[in-house]
Formats: sequence, C-alpha cells, structure tokens
Amino acid sequence: MKLVRRPPEGVAGALGALLRMPGVVHHEAIGARPADTAPLPLWVDRRLRDALNERGIARLYRHQAEAIEWTRQGRNVVVVTPTASGKTLCYNLPVLNTLLRDPAARALYLFPTKALSQDQVTELHALVDLLGVDLRTSTFDGDTPAAARRTIRSSGHVVVTNPDMLHAGILPNHTRWVRLFENLRYVVIDELHTYRGVFGSHVANVIRRLNRIAGFYGASPLFILSSATIRNPGELAAELIAAPVEVVDCNGAPAGERHIVVVNPPVVNPRLGIRRSVVNEARRVARLLLAARVSTLVFARSRLRAEILTRDLRGDLRRLGRDPNKLAGYRGGYLPLERRAIERGLREGDLDGVVSTNALELGIDIGSLDAVVMAGYPGSIASTWQQAGRAGRRHSASIAVLVLSSSPLDQYIANHPEFLFGASAESGVINPNGVLILLAHARSAAFELPFERGEEFGPEASLPEIMDYLEEHQVVHREGEKWHWSCADTFPAADVSLRRAAPENVVIHDQRDHTRVIGEIDYHAAPRTVYEEAIYLHQGKTWQVVEFDWEGRRAYVKPVRVDYYTDAETRAEVRVIDEETVVAAPGGVRGHGEVSVTEHVPLFKKVRFETHENVGSGKIHLPPIDFHTTAFWVEWSLASLPEAVKRDLGGGLRGLAHLLGNLAPLFALCDRRDVVPVPMVAEPRSGNPTLFVYDAYPGGVGLSRRLYDEAEALLKAARDRILECSCTEGCPSCVGPPLNLGGQGRESARLLVEEALQGVVRETAVERVEECAVDPVLVGEVLPEIDEIRDA
Repeated sequence: MKLVRRPPEGVAGALGALLRMPGVVHHEAIGARPADTAPLPLWVDRRLRDALNERGIARLYRHQAEAIEWTRQGRNVVVVTPTASGKTLCYNLPVLNTLLRDPAARALYLFPTKALSQDQVTELHALVDLLGVDLRTSTFDGDTPAAARRTIRSSGHVVVTNPDMLHAGILPNHTRWVRLFENLRYVVIDELHTYRGVFGSHVANVIRRLNRIAGFYGASPLFILSSATIRNPGELAAELIAAPVEVVDCNGAPAGERHIVVVNPPVVNPRLGIRRSVVNEARRVARLLLAARVSTLVFARSRLRAEILTRDLRGDLRRLGRDPNKLAGYRGGYLPLERRAIERGLREGDLDGVVSTNALELGIDIGSLDAVVMAGYPGSIASTWQQAGRAGRRHSASIAVLVLSSSPLDQYIANHPEFLFGASAESGVINPNGVLILLAHARSAAFELPFERGEEFGPEASLPEIMDYLEEHQVVHREGEKWHWSCADTFPAADVSLRRAAPENVVIHDQRDHTRVIGEIDYHAAPRTVYEEAIYLHQGKTWQVVEFDWEGRRAYVKPVRVDYYTDAETRAEVRVIDEETVVAAPGGVRGHGEVSVTEHVPLFKKVRFETHENVGSGKIHLPPIDFHTTAFWVEWSLASLPEAVKRDLGGGLRGLAHLLGNLAPLFALCDRRDVVPVPMVAEPRSGNPTLFVYDAYPGGVGLSRRLYDEAEALLKAARDRILECSCTEGCPSCVGPPLNLGGQGRESARLLVEEALQGVVRETAVERVEECAVDPVLVGEVLPEIDEIRDA
C-alpha cells in the first residue's frame, strides 16, 4: 500500500516547507510585539467613550493617544504606522468628539480611491450608530445621486470624497457648500504616501485652494494625515498642506510573529541572466500555502498577471480536491458590488485566497490573512511593507513571501535583502511650484475667488507674474488691487487632470468603435507609449496601437493576444540652462538644475513579459518634443578617465544609464518611467562624457533633486549590481543585453561608476547654489514658454 504524504497544515508547517524550496535567499523572523496602550483621555465625550467600549476599545494604542492629544492642542498631525494599526481612530475620535460637542461643526475626509472612501463610511456609520445621535456621514463622488448631493451639501457632518472630486466638483462650486466651509474644523488626508510626484504636486495646489476658500468663509481647519512608512512623512505632509505638522510614528499596536521570506527564482539562461518566470514561481509558493490551508493574498504587478494567477490557482485548488470558488481575483475593472462581495468574503473567512493587483494594498478592511505572496518587488519599501502588512493577526504568526523577477531592481533586492529591513523607506517628493501645475491651479483658484495683491498662492512674489500672464491672455482682468475671472463660458478645473503635469492629453480610442474611449495619456508621454505598433496595457488586456494621429491628439488601438510588451528607446538632447547646484570633485562634476530637453523616440523593443528578453524591435516615426524640466547629472573628465573606459565609452554610458534608470525607485518613490536617463559621450558645453537623469514631466516634480541628494547611495547600488551579477558581458538584470553595449560595455560601466563614486565620496567643497523663487526657474522667465509648449 502506497502512503500519500499530506502537506503540513497551518502557518508553521507551511513555513517549514517554504524554507526548503529552492531559491530562498533570505528569511527574516520578526518577533511578536505586545500592545503599548494609554487610557482614554478624560475629555472624550461620555457617549463616545461608551460606544468605543461597546466595540471593545477601553484603552488607546500609544500612537492613537499621542495623535489625538496633538489635535486637541490645535496642531496638524501626521500618523505613520503600519497596516492594521488603528490609524483610523486617530482621526475618527477627535472628529466625532468635536461633532458631539458642536453639531454645527464639519469635517472633510480625503481618500485616494472610491473603494477606500466607501470602506471608511461603513466604519464611521458603525460607530455613529452606537452613538445614537444624528451625525450624517456621506460619500460624495461621481457615483453619488443628484438628490443625495443636495442633502450632503446642506447637512452632511462628515463629507468623504477624493482629491479629484474636491478639485473639480466641490471647490469650483463652493457657494453651494457654504455650510461645510463656514464650519470646517478638520480635514483628514489618508494614505499620504500616495500623494507624490505629479499627483501629489497637483493635490498640494488643491489644498492651497481649499485653504483659500475656507479662509474666505472664516474657517481654519486642522489637518490630520496618515501614511504608510516613508522616510520623510513630516516634510511631505508639510509641503502638501503648506503648514507645520507633528509626526507620530510610535506604533503601539500589537502584532504576532511575522516571517518574511525572499525567493529568487533559479537562473534558466546564465548568459542572458534570465530567471524562471516570477508568475510561475509565485504560483508555486501560493499553491504550497493554500495546500497547507493557510489563507493567502497574492499581489500581482499587473491586471494581466492577476488574471493569469487567479485562473491557474483555481485549477490547483481543484486538483487538491478543494472548491476553486474559494479563491477570487480582485482588481480595478470589476464591478463595485463584486469587489464589495470579495472584501466581505475575506473579512468573514469565506475565501481561502485572493489574487489582487495593488488595489488591496491600501487600507480597505479585509480582515487578517495568514500569508501574503508578492509576485515581484512592489516598487518601493513603503509598498512592500504595506502589502506584507496585509498578513498577520495580532496574536498569531504570519508569512509574507517576496518573489523576485529578473529586473535590476529585483536582483538588487535579492543580493541586498537587508535593504528591506535595515534601510529607511524612500522619500515622497512633490513640487507644487512647477510652473505648469501652479499656473493650472492659479487659473482654477481665480475662477473660485478673485485674487488680491499681496495674497500668497505658491512661492513669494510669484503671484503678480502669474496674474499678469493670465491678464495678457484675457483670462482675468484687474480692478484696483484685485484680479477677477473674465472667461464666462469656461470651467478651468474641468480641464486639469491631477495625474498629468501638462494640460494636453492624447485620447485612446477603440479602432472598432471610434466613439469608445479606452483611456487618456499625457501629451508628453504619448510618443513613448502610443506610437504605431506599441502594446498598450489596459484593464489586464493587451491592445496594439494601429494609428497615432499626432495632430488630432488621438490614438486608435485594437485588442491583441501577445506575450510581450513594448519599450520605446528615448533619445534626447539635453542642454543645461541653469545650474542650481554644482559640486566639483576629483575627475568630474556632479550637478542639478534646469535643463532643456529635445526628446525623440526613434525605435522600440519588444520585451517578453516573464523573462524580460528582447524578442524584436521596430521604428517610430514621430517629430521630437521640446520642453523644460529638471535633471541630475554626473560629468566625467575625459582626460582623467582610464584607457579601459575609453575603449567602449558609449557602451559603458548606455549600460550605466540602463542601471541608474532601473534603480532610481530605490531612492525616490517613483515609477521607472518617471525619470529618463540620457548618456552623452560629449556634452556640448564641456565636451566631457555626461550622464543626465531628468524628470519625465515638464517643469519637473522633484525626483531628479532627490536622486542628486542620494547620489552616493544610488551609485553604490549600481556598482554592487554590476559586481554581483553572474553574467560576463551584460544582461537585463544589470547593465542591459550585450547587444546594446559592445564587447567592453559592462566593464566600462563598472569603471565609470567607480570613477563617479570616487568623485562623490571625495568631493571637494566647491559648491555653487543659485536659489530660485520657484523651482525650477522664476515664474516670469518661464511663462512665455508655455504658449510654445502648447503650440509644439
């Protein structure tokens, strides 16, 4: 009789089996942590105290107590603690306590997604029901019926919305929201770490407009912000709301024992540095956990991967003799009722597992699972811990597994797992004073209320230049010391997307039905994304661009089934206009400043989804685009470079550019495409080899400045990735395929980064700083160029 060995059940058994799998490169055990509590303050209203007691909350966690004490003292506060640590009570308690004492008071809650807004309203309603008082909490977004909107405007105590609706729906119609703005006591901003880059820069200006309108009605609200772990929560929060904040980061919530396991799939092609598919490896890990009856959440990096994993894991459950419907997929594009049912199934334990995009990364209440599998590095330490934090009950052990891909970023983590555990999280970066973004919101603010001379909106002394520019273009007219809106038939906020730096955009249509719009994309990003033959990813599906109407700002796509994506090769000419900061060092120069970019996209590569190998290419026929942005650069003195570098200088620069572009997200919260590396064998001013890394958005959003500040760490990471890679001539996991480099390109890249590091580490104190009223340049100098950009 043959004995069938059953897989061990439970977290402990699954962990033992998991650690015996090939490819495990790190196991970090984090011990259980007891709760650190404080009593409920005596000033909390008795009715609220009783309601909290009924929900089992007799004491507060330390961070909750500290946060509400700051708000009681009238201070803005940002709470930075892990997932499921009770951040919600940090703002619900002071808000509800104030509403109980003063029923005329109002609060505004901002969440980055509709799902989070709905989740928070459910939480608030549960608490309000226990209070037994008439406190009206409502969601106000694009799905809110017209009849309900009137009631919310007139009598909503807590209005829950998102930045887009605040920007385009509430602020421009503030005269309908008099009750809210006259009595606005609190503004809550959840998931602070998502407000970065272009989006965060826009939202900072939306907050400027909010404060301006609240002040007009005589209100001065307190801000309560919450965030996942980032390096600079106080700095980012203060920039976002343009006011000082107190940082609370002393997590007092209890946690069970946690095990973090890092898996690096085995190499299947040593010469090309290609590893086994991250999707297949994540499936193997998830299958092991599900077989051990460990409730599991799998995070996939794309909707397509999420659907593939859902299908495959359901088949695995069926083969295990289990109900495949006990595992669900979850992503954007599902109907709201379907998503709510999945969330409820997780909370109530009706599901064994879920495969999700990062849609479940944010703080939607899904209860606690026993394990999380991340199919690929999520892109930042903040997201990694946010996703890992979805597993773990307060008194039992949990597992989080990070399965890595072949990309340079993932392979750096494979060789330096301590980066996840010993380093600070990345910094969130915004630039609310970028000229195009600032101008867009100055227009919107002028529509909402007249501007007065001496009023602050953005940097000091910039407002008169902006108003003069708008007056010249007949957008406003001046009467005495005020500027009034003068375009009766326009609604400026409706033309401003919070996800784009410039107002222009390209609309993507289904070729089969030209009236059907698939999506939109920023005008400046379009040549890199929707050129003819490009693969456009949308809602987990692959579409191929069949026509790009450059003049008409339209792209037409058709659905296709392919196993590759396309990656455009950007060639750019970069010219330094203003050296904001330059440091001379032995053998070269490191700098940051404003640059003029002429961007041309001549060709694209076809890259296989799972292996990152190049499987083809094609030409792109589009005119160049000119714009101003900010850049970080490293310049080497050609005369002092070793002969070994000069033998393949171009290949070395291309390899290093590939590497720095891929590693940039380690040091700034950004996507790989948010910054563009440009190697130049002979920079026009000096004739020296120079490597630029510029912000991909007109005006810049501060990413290149962050990389300049982190230059030493970034260059060290690049050096380590080259030294630790097992390839001999280059590969996708380090400096790129040998075909793009030349015979000595890998070695030349290594020597270049060594030379650059010497310069950074031993830099001589020759520093020149030219501070500007507006980063990157004075408003008065740049505004005339905006018309040129629009006419390009």
